[in-house]
Amino acid sequence: MADPYATLGVPRGATEKDIKSAYRKLAKELHPDRNKDNPRAAERFSDVTKAYDLLSDKDKRARFDRGEIDADGNPAAPFGGGFRSGGFNPRAGGARGPTPQDFEGFGGGDEVDLSDIFEGLFGGMGGARTAGPGGFSGGGFGSRRQAPPSRGANVAYRLKVPFADAATLKPQRVGLSDGSTVDLKLPAGVEDGTQMRLKGKGQPGASGTGDALVTIEIEPHAFFVREGDDVRLELPVTLDEAVRGAKVKVPTVDGPVMLTVAPGSGSGKVLRLKGKGFSRKGGGRGDQLVALEIQLPDDLGELAGRLEGWSDAAPVRNRLGV
Repeated sequence: MADPYATLGVPRGATEKDIKSAYRKLAKELHPDRNKDNPRAAERFSDVTKAYDLLSDKDKRARFDRGEIDADGNPAAPFGGGFRSGGFNPRAGGARGPTPQDFEGFGGGDEVDLSDIFEGLFGGMGGARTAGPGGFSGGGFGSRRQAPPSRGANVAYRLKVPFADAATLKPQRVGLSDGSTVDLKLPAGVEDGTQMRLKGKGQPGASGTGDALVTIEIEPHAFFVREGDDVRLELPVTLDEAVRGAKVKVPTVDGPVMLTVAPGSGSGKVLRLKGKGFSRKGGGRGDQLVALEIQLPDDLGELAGRLEGWSDAAPVRNRLGV
């Protein structure tokens, strides 16, 4: 065989992609089923497949480039299994065309996908094909199963879920493209971006219906913030509630509850409401963290009057080094 690079019409520095592209082009052009009356084309097809087989094998190509083997040096046959002895041989006087056994192993390894080459050449390769003195007959090449009927496509949805509903796993109703609705049960540990699959709720197809893929988008809240499985809330309290202590109503994702503020509580103090956070994957729920924020009155006149003659000498900024 001639230089395999010359046979494929590519330079020695050609990439794997260039080699594959050149082979696909020549294989379509020279395939025997398109050239039944042209033995020369069949001969070139054989040379092209051998050249591709050598150059697509990294080890063999390197050995050939180093001069360790020639163009015919123990080449693996095309299509992963090969033309076997006694098989397709255009030099033997056109005795017979290739049989299914000549293409044993087709499709294995990293071989080039030639399905588009044979499509149309062999009528879709749908049935058995016999070989005789006149070449191939019938409607197919070898024995090959038809591609299985396609399954229906999946359909993607984005579902906006209110913050409190996500925390408490409140079921959500989803409207589908076919006009139907589904009540969706949120999973424990649900997060923004969690994807849920609804089997058989996609597009119909010959071999089954696709799925609906629902991506959860948790809406932000006006005053709750998520911190892992916990929920954080900045809670305003008045000066007298902080100084004297009080029982105050606090919103949670489950509804308002009463919270005790101890006397002398300062801004930034964090109180914890157990089990008022998000559901955890392993069971149970996180907590609600309530950070107190002392609010002074808008009109400070009366307060200033009450504080007349009094000052707080506590070293409140010592820890800051000032």
